[in-house]
Amino acid sequence: MAEQQYTVASDSETTGEEKSSSAFPEIAIGIDVGTSQCSVSVWNGSQVELLKNTRNQKLMRSYVTFKDEVPSGGVSNQLSHEYEILSGAAIFNMKRLIGRVDTDPVVHASKRLPFLVQTLDIGVRPFIAALVKNAWRSTTPEEVLAIFLVELRAMAEVQLKRPIRNVVLTIPVSFSRFQLTRIERACAMAGLHVLRLMPEPTAVALLYAQQQQQTIHENMGSGSEKNALIFNMGAGYCDVAVTATAGGVSQIKALAGAAIGGEDILQNMMQHLLPNSENLFLNHGINEIKSLGLLRVATEDAIHRLSSQSSVRVDVDLGNGSKICKVVTREEFEEANQKVFEKCESLITQCLRDSKVDIGDLTDVILVGGCSYIPKIRNVVKGVCKREELYEAINPLEAAVCGAALEGAVASGVSDPFGSLDLLTIQATPLGIGIRADGNSFVPIIPRNTTMPARKELLFTTIHDNQTEALILVYEGEGTQVEENHLLGYFKVVGIPAAPKGVPEINVCMDIDASNALRVFAGVVMQGTDQPMAPFLEVRLPTVDDGHGWCAEALNKTYGSTLDLVTVQKKM
Repeated sequence: MAEQQYTVASDSETTGEEKSSSAFPEIAIGIDVGTSQCSVSVWNGSQVELLKNTRNQKLMRSYVTFKDEVPSGGVSNQLSHEYEILSGAAIFNMKRLIGRVDTDPVVHASKRLPFLVQTLDIGVRPFIAALVKNAWRSTTPEEVLAIFLVELRAMAEVQLKRPIRNVVLTIPVSFSRFQLTRIERACAMAGLHVLRLMPEPTAVALLYAQQQQQTIHENMGSGSEKNALIFNMGAGYCDVAVTATAGGVSQIKALAGAAIGGEDILQNMMQHLLPNSENLFLNHGINEIKSLGLLRVATEDAIHRLSSQSSVRVDVDLGNGSKICKVVTREEFEEANQKVFEKCESLITQCLRDSKVDIGDLTDVILVGGCSYIPKIRNVVKGVCKREELYEAINPLEAAVCGAALEGAVASGVSDPFGSLDLLTIQATPLGIGIRADGNSFVPIIPRNTTMPARKELLFTTIHDNQTEALILVYEGEGTQVEENHLLGYFKVVGIPAAPKGVPEINVCMDIDASNALRVFAGVVMQGTDQPMAPFLEVRLPTVDDGHGWCAEALNKTYGSTLDLVTVQKKM
């Protein structure tokens, strides 16, 4: 039987089938596109249901192969062997690459993947390509993700017997706003409308809140507030959240995240098994790609076995004159990945500190994600949180996608007579947002972990006599200097009245709504009041690609400090 072919529909298209099914209420699916695996779920009227592909799989590999004229992904495509994914014809780890530029360390680490990743190291998009009929065919992470989403959408439509447009996607905490726009772009290419982009631990928190609410209903009680720490680590990212839950309401107290995960652990172990592996495969010849694939498969297998064994034997012929025959112990594994485990510990500590929740006040500690099965990861989480036991009522591999489905049902206005959807998540900003001021400093206006929606403002003033214009550069991040953060956009405030430096007052206001949309307002106000002297500028951000950070350098070269501002030492 031939594989079903899928096409991408424009948002303006409406098929006859969609018109005929307009009587159906809108359904929003939840999608967890992981770095290595993905899943789809939906609220079926009484509970969350995970959808399966034609091979009866709930968890599907996140890859797209380009060996035929029509690319196919891990949803519909059945490969005869794992090595086919590693043959150069498949692109995977797209979640690690999307929205990143060629100076990013994550992109440079991806050069050790068995497909082509080239960089110029000038702050632009990396060149990514798959091997098709002995030629490199270029693509982008957005295109790869869109192809994959088309298949997921088609799978859901076949099973649910209705068109699907709305989706809630889970995302890593550490994603920049530009990365979010790239995710939304891929969804649009796949004919999907994004209701929410939900941080993965926030989705888990929503599922946890529903479970606590059901427990209260079953016990016919009111229930008290519970504090939970959620640690989520998959192949590409590590996220931590602290949430306070009461009566179906989950408030995110703090978030922390970084681009570390199982892929880093895998590459560290590959380097441990073959110390010169980093240099062996940089030319991306066909034989080198095959050798790299063989090494990855053997290393993955060893890591999985070390989760239940104290030592394993690795025996693999790489076919290039190199052969590995070695016994690896769990102690060696943990030593090779010491920095990864230290970073995990640091993220937990940071999140607890930011949440202002004492370890002793944690009711539950929840560990999810593919790396949750690694004994050292479990011990790190238990050790930092001073716990003997972890919360076991959540499936580690299904928690995020189930939370996304719940959010999709709530956002779509679906009601449940038993109160299972009487849920609310009060989200927090994962990164600070501010402007360049006080020289080259990053001045946060909305700090990290501010409850959303949020609206905050600060006053700034001129640094030159008779300065009539000011350049506003908006950044996102946690670095104290602007070059450590992501440039979101820039604009000029004009019409500042000529006056000695430090006299004019420029108000910069930032607004984040419940959907995480960011608007920045700026203008001159009468001194000592909040009344504008002229209409304020309103800008929706981001307006520049993350790869255009060199815009800041060009602006600095053109204007120097002539349009700079300093902070007025009082908060509005």
